[in-house]
Amino acid sequence: MATMNFSIPDEIKEAFNKTFANANKSAVVAKLLMDAVEEARRRQESVDAIGSIKSRWKERPVVLEEKIREMREEGRP
Repeated sequence: MATMNFSIPDEIKEAFNKTFANANKSAVVAKLLMDAVEEARRRQESVDAIGSIKSRWKERPVVLEEKIREMREEGRP
């Protein structure tokens, strides 16, 4: 098991100690760290997915509004 040291404001330490007075604080911190890692992973997946979508948009041909209107009107009585 590894040990990590962090400097945090006194008011956060006091609030944490008060909130988790009867809990295993190491387990609470470990869970918070895992949640942060998972959130960062999901955020990166979103960024990657958006980048993939945007790159596909660049590959699509540009259709001018005039051409769209022309295509809509084709075959109309």
